[in-house]
Amino acid sequence: MLMVRLSMSKDKQKKIKNKAIQKTFCITGGNGFIGRKLIESLLNKGIKLRVLTRKKEVNFPEVVEVFNGDLTLPNNSLKEFLKGCDVLFHCAGEIRQIELMKKLHINGTQSLIDAVKEESFNAHKIIHWVQLSSCGAYGPPPKKNIEIKRKINEKTPTNPVNKYEKTKTLSDKLVLNACKNKEMTFTILRPSNVIGSNMTDQIFYKLSKALESGYFFFIGKKDATATFVHVHDVVNALVLIASDSRAINQIYNLSYDCSWEKMIYRITYLLKLKKPSLRIPAPIILKLLSILKFFIGRWKHIPNIEPLVFRTYYSSKKIQSELNFKFSIAIPEDFKFSTELDSK
Repeated sequence: MLMVRLSMSKDKQKKIKNKAIQKTFCITGGNGFIGRKLIESLLNKGIKLRVLTRKKEVNFPEVVEVFNGDLTLPNNSLKEFLKGCDVLFHCAGEIRQIELMKKLHINGTQSLIDAVKEESFNAHKIIHWVQLSSCGAYGPPPKKNIEIKRKINEKTPTNPVNKYEKTKTLSDKLVLNACKNKEMTFTILRPSNVIGSNMTDQIFYKLSKALESGYFFFIGKKDATATFVHVHDVVNALVLIASDSRAINQIYNLSYDCSWEKMIYRITYLLKLKKPSLRIPAPIILKLLSILKFFIGRWKHIPNIEPLVFRTYYSSKKIQSELNFKFSIAIPEDFKFSTELDSK
């Protein structure tokens, strides 16, 4: 991390500052929800940016160098994209198309690693790789006891279940293995569920509709945990781990957890609705949904309510204590309907 002593002359401080600004940061996934916010933040700091995108038509500021390339395709030339790179943010991710997850998260990551190593060798310098991962790497609680109380930290073994979780976790492992020979360095950030304006996840929109209907009820235990983090805090953490030397070769979780009860009460307050009070044991509802899925699951979507039951807590103490990271947006206290629920 760049530290400037107060005793330095102003000219020397300016030279150091200009040297830091001249660094080149490369970003994959710049068109994504988090990627665009990251670009905004870095541009405000005067950092030279390059973005790799598979989209032909993009709308980035003119100062951003845009390179067309698709990490899901083999034989992708990444040489020009990485030329002179100091820090690489690998934010590219696929959350919907299952058939592309392996191609992007595993094959694409490996292609990027090979290109980073080649650039490091040619430029005689170490490139720092910042990996945007997910707390999904730790997997859900066991099926037989989804209400078990779990406190997850960076030492918790990974246990991914679905295709997205598995391929993202394998992507992390590829990066970890690539750094063993010290040809590059890494920092992995694992946020929980990221929220913010223009998000594509409609969970809060659906919750608001359920609360407006008057038929909403709580499921399971009172301390069921809502695991969210605001996109601004994710971006702040990404910028921090890219610039602080203490973050080199470390993994950090990031989540601002609260109870689902507090979250629901916040939404009802914002919507000026009556607070729900009915609470039904989770086994009853899960059994009912299982029966419905068996009989009509082929024709009608049966919602997955398990996340409303989980009592999983993701600790962010490591990044807070080691890097002095501070959350800028508290959840649900700073949750605002006008920004977080505007995606329909």
